[in-house]
Amino acid sequence: MKKIITSESVNIGHPDKTCDTIADSFLDEALKQDKNSQMAVECSIKNDKLFIYGEATTKAKLDYDKIAKKVLKDIGYKNEFTIIKEISEQSPDIFQAVNKVELCANDQGMMYGYATNETKEFMPIPIMIAHKLMKRYEDFRQTNLEKYYADAKSQVSVMYENDKPKEIANIVMSVSHNENLQNKQIFKEIKENVVDFVLKEYKDKITENTNIIINPSGKFTIWGSFSDSGCVGRKIVVDGYGGVGRVGGGCFSSKNATKVDRSGAYYARYVAKNIVAHNLADRCEIEVSYVIGKPKPFSLYIECFGTNKIQMEKIYEFVNKNFDFTLENIIKELDLLKPIFKQTACYGHFGRDEFAWEKIKKDLK
Repeated sequence: MKKIITSESVNIGHPDKTCDTIADSFLDEALKQDKNSQMAVECSIKNDKLFIYGEATTKAKLDYDKIAKKVLKDIGYKNEFTIIKEISEQSPDIFQAVNKVELCANDQGMMYGYATNETKEFMPIPIMIAHKLMKRYEDFRQTNLEKYYADAKSQVSVMYENDKPKEIANIVMSVSHNENLQNKQIFKEIKENVVDFVLKEYKDKITENTNIIINPSGKFTIWGSFSDSGCVGRKIVVDGYGGVGRVGGGCFSSKNATKVDRSGAYYARYVAKNIVAHNLADRCEIEVSYVIGKPKPFSLYIECFGTNKIQMEKIYEFVNKNFDFTLENIIKELDLLKPIFKQTACYGHFGRDEFAWEKIKKDLK
């Protein structure tokens, strides 16, 4: 059976990703000063206004305006922003439910982790190519700042046959640019410096039918918050598995590790990747659920889509012997009190070796 699966990624200048980056910058600065910071400070952006809001219980002294303005300047905004803030401490009801003798979940909810052996990163190939196109575009535009701007999208469609990726069907790139650039020049420069560069790694998936489309709108000179509004957490499919694996009930950015929307999803990915990396299955998806005020998950479900190499009972046994889904262990094992979250905001939270939840565990039972 043949099917086409499509995934997308967006660059840091997309207003949703700008907000994710600002929110995770707040979190990192809080953790630098106070590793026990409880943070959920988000933001929204439109035109020259930035709205910062949420909850923070921390000993850190945060200059929210300064942090946000630095991110905006680094992205390429040259205008001044009006910043409006509404920030309070975390609800004492939530705080007392989390901080007990044993650390407990900050909320209820379900999270998913996914892995597949179709790429070396154990990620679905459409989302990996989409992220790599965006990262390469960002690297390229940093040497062409007068010509290309930070707002951009990639979209990748891959044709599968019997659940195996066979060929790249379509690649779409939309990049913001100086109004003096002509479409022909944009196509040539982006194809040669971005698309062709990334596709060298996937040349066995390129065929004569592969279609490359660049800036199909014909014009993309108004970008970022002046083109669209943005909010934290609106790109949860981009942040996860590109629509292949399911998504949980909440986003990642802005949240510290006691928020299981983030830490639980990271650990579920960690376990799913280890199941596939140890050749127990070709594909694996894990669903885990938590309840506020409780240290352990309320449910754990493992799905291998019929690709498991051993009985499912043995896979559950493997997980129970080698992994601990209690919140306290997740934070300790993945070292989630460090200020590492700004770098997760763009190009995916998964499939990148620099993060602890991407490590393949050794000496397993």
